[in-house]
Amino acid sequence: MTAKPIAIVTGGAGFIGSHMVDLLVDRGYAVRVIDNLVGGREANLAHHRSNPDVSLRTADIREFQAGDTIFDDVSYVFHFAGIGDIVPSIERPLDYMSVNAQGTVHMLECARYAKVKKFVYAASSSCYGLAETPTAEEHPIRPQYPYALSKYQGEQAAFHWHNVYRLPVNSIRIFNAYGTRSRTSGAYGAVFGVFLRQKIAGKPFTVVGDGAQRRDFLYVTDVAQAFLGAAETPKTGEAWNVGAGNPASVNRLVELLGGPVVHIPKRPGEPDCTFANITKIIRDLGWTPEVSFEEGVSRVLAQIDYWREAPLWTPDSIAEATAGWFRNLSDRDPV
Repeated sequence: MTAKPIAIVTGGAGFIGSHMVDLLVDRGYAVRVIDNLVGGREANLAHHRSNPDVSLRTADIREFQAGDTIFDDVSYVFHFAGIGDIVPSIERPLDYMSVNAQGTVHMLECARYAKVKKFVYAASSSCYGLAETPTAEEHPIRPQYPYALSKYQGEQAAFHWHNVYRLPVNSIRIFNAYGTRSRTSGAYGAVFGVFLRQKIAGKPFTVVGDGAQRRDFLYVTDVAQAFLGAAETPKTGEAWNVGAGNPASVNRLVELLGGPVVHIPKRPGEPDCTFANITKIIRDLGWTPEVSFEEGVSRVLAQIDYWREAPLWTPDSIAEATAGWFRNLSDRDPV
């Protein structure tokens, strides 16, 4: 009997990572998860608890050194681990650079030593900054805040390891992923988590600006499919955008969720629209998004209780959490 191929998913107890684990198991892989459970939740892997092909190592990615046995016989590494909340990066840039950039280097060294077949890096479309739309991979890089910089430097490190050490690397620049199991951490973060907790509490949705801003929302299972394609392709040294290629407004999200609204000030340095040009990934990998925005929101609402213990954000608490953002990014020319 042929042994199952082995994949590592860093951040595999988190939002996208746990869905990546699900897809890999469905495709016949054995999966080793690395997660420090700061942003991830062991409950996201509970349905794999009795599966001997899925294991969890609770550890910080910065603790790993080349030669760690968890990388033995591994074919693919999917690197999602990192700090994902954007707003706190203004106040904690050292943490973000340490985890998202230096932590990635630790994973790259482990992968290089183990001679893995492919290392797939979870990059962020925030590297493009205030971009022209639709945004292609060749767009100038203009990170506007430390989170964006740290994720881009992690990507640069990955391609450096590809160029210098011949480590097979591909990168996926994720636009606005959403879906079940998204973060419920204490930091003020992604719009879905904020709105879902507000809906549970019967409070108004805190809409930034007039709500006309559009985001290229892509359902999480479509994201996972893109990552698997980036691993299994013979192509290497490539970066691909991943989005729906069909942005939806925050007002449309509110319409689908249903509920009252209160408006809060628009934040500087944030784009009016994110819009992925996905021509390259469609051409190279044959990948296309499958879950419509309406269907995705319906799936999330069906599991809304997941966000019951998440922080309940109000206009006042958001103003406090984003004070540093306004102080540092207001009245600045784009970088």
